[in-house]
Amino acid sequence: MKTLKVSAACVNQTPMDWEGNLARIKGAVAEAQADAVDVLCLPELVITGYGCEDMFLAPDICARAEAMLAEIMELAPEMVLVAGLPWRHHNAVFNVAAVMCGGEILGLYAKQNLAGDGVHYEPRWFSAWPADEVAVTEICGEEVLIGDLLFEVGDVTFGIEICEDAWVADRPGSQISAYGVDVILNPSASHFAFGKQKIRERFILEGSRAFGVAYIYANLLGNESGRMVFDGGAMIASCGDLIATEKRFSYKDWTLTTAVVDVELNQTRQAASASRVVDVEDHVGLVRASYEWREDNDLPSPAIENKLWCKEEEFSRTVALALFDYMRKSYSNGFVLSLSGGADSSAVACLVKLSLNFALAELGEDGVREKLAYMKLDKDSNKWMSQLLACVYQASDNSGDATEHSAESLAESVGAEYQRWNISELVNGYTGMVSGGIGRELTWKTDDITLQNIQARVRAPGIWMLTNIRNALLLATSNRSEAAVGYATMDGDTCGGVSPIAGIDKAFLRHWLLWLENSAMDGIEKISALSAVNALQPTAELRPEEYDQTDESDLMPYPVLDAMEKSAIRDKRCPKDVLALMLQRFPDYEGKVMKSWVIKFFKLWSRNQWKRERYAPSFHLDDENLDPKTWCRFPILSGSFAKELSEL
Repeated sequence: MKTLKVSAACVNQTPMDWEGNLARIKGAVAEAQADAVDVLCLPELVITGYGCEDMFLAPDICARAEAMLAEIMELAPEMVLVAGLPWRHHNAVFNVAAVMCGGEILGLYAKQNLAGDGVHYEPRWFSAWPADEVAVTEICGEEVLIGDLLFEVGDVTFGIEICEDAWVADRPGSQISAYGVDVILNPSASHFAFGKQKIRERFILEGSRAFGVAYIYANLLGNESGRMVFDGGAMIASCGDLIATEKRFSYKDWTLTTAVVDVELNQTRQAASASRVVDVEDHVGLVRASYEWREDNDLPSPAIENKLWCKEEEFSRTVALALFDYMRKSYSNGFVLSLSGGADSSAVACLVKLSLNFALAELGEDGVREKLAYMKLDKDSNKWMSQLLACVYQASDNSGDATEHSAESLAESVGAEYQRWNISELVNGYTGMVSGGIGRELTWKTDDITLQNIQARVRAPGIWMLTNIRNALLLATSNRSEAAVGYATMDGDTCGGVSPIAGIDKAFLRHWLLWLENSAMDGIEKISALSAVNALQPTAELRPEEYDQTDESDLMPYPVLDAMEKSAIRDKRCPKDVLALMLQRFPDYEGKVMKSWVIKFFKLWSRNQWKRERYAPSFHLDDENLDPKTWCRFPILSGSFAKELSEL
């Protein structure tokens, strides 16, 4: 019986953190060595980090990656090691996986299918390698093959698919399987999106089944460079069975997922395939290396279940991990939040709390101290939340007792520092100054938006001051539904260095807060203090009480707004089609009312692109993202759908 102990590493890297990236790679390799692993697959572009962006075009990037590769190839001569990096060949840059064994580089497999949609921009930096082509390149002082390669190490044949290679219809695995490949390695940089792990599992299982191979999938981990979050989730499959996987959203520097695969059993099953091309010599990109495999591996691991969380828990874990990494990689001493007591700011406060709770649950106090070694954390871990999060309730003449109680009780519940400020004098000062300048009194009848916005903007300078004093990150609180229609005050509630919930809609956010009030996650307690928040109707609380202001009275019901956003922006439907779809989906609303909401949506969407361009960085969560820098591009100036709306 021929068996191999294989391992997939998920690593939390940072673009161009040369010493840190190398240290984490060394740590993962050392752990694999201690476990007598035969084959270790590291993620795509693990050496440089995936998010280097236009710096991939800088010659120095490839030169530094080469220097690191020279160190890595000597780390584990007794195993096959795969690591991703950018490589410049004939004045083009390629996304490659270096395959190493015996202290030398066997060759560079080059990615054939580049991700160029949404958050991915690979064709801007890399060239796609043509299938069935190879060339010779010089790296680390050696001449090696680069391109579409197979690797025959001892009596085991390896093939490679790099991330997107496995997502296309005509994936390389379907071609190389004809040559009797035993193992396919997939070093990936696959960002998180809701429900995506199930899709990954499908192509891994189907690849292992259809190709009759052991399939090893490795991924990056954590908030690597700001917007994209990598959830890890390494998997190992063999002949259609999932035999090992790793819990996602780890706070560790790296995780290893290890299993023993029965290569001989896979070879036996391949022999039954009538379409198999037997002569591997026909593949021009074959690299051979002599090697003696260990023969002391145990039997293959039993099949296990890949845990797939609900959307609510995926949201919790994704944004919590993203905030934790954003904080420590920017060397910030925690966060500051203008806590209004409403749904949005309360959700942000809870996410910071979850961030620390998840980290403590996995790493323990010592592990968190090590991760945040640049901070002077209190000896008592019960005081850490007050160090990591400062909340300020900024009351105006229009603030109510209910929101103040909600804010104070939530801050106390999560353990944050809490302050109450009154902004009335500042608002009155600006209002009086401008009234004197224009020679008339400002009134709610004539200056509604002006009087609302000054309250939001006056809150910004003080909260920025507190943020600077604490050397912290200011958290913005606008959600995606508000971004769609510009229902936010620039330089007011949009102020912040990062915008944690700008990638999620308000309807889901309200649902999630109810869920969080009543649900616990793997030992993480529910946040019962959210009952006060969830009892409130969402409101900007900027008009006097007699106006009975609510968000939905200013806009439209959030479920309608979010449905319009999906149809108009994600699905690119014209106003006429959106109206028809909304009338079908929400039959309880009158046609005249729905038409007015459709007109309002498209007008507000068009005129507020400039606001979306100025939002603080947010985290990518799904294909409904509105971030113009990474997903949804729209002109700042346009015809504003004037013709289309007139046709309604």
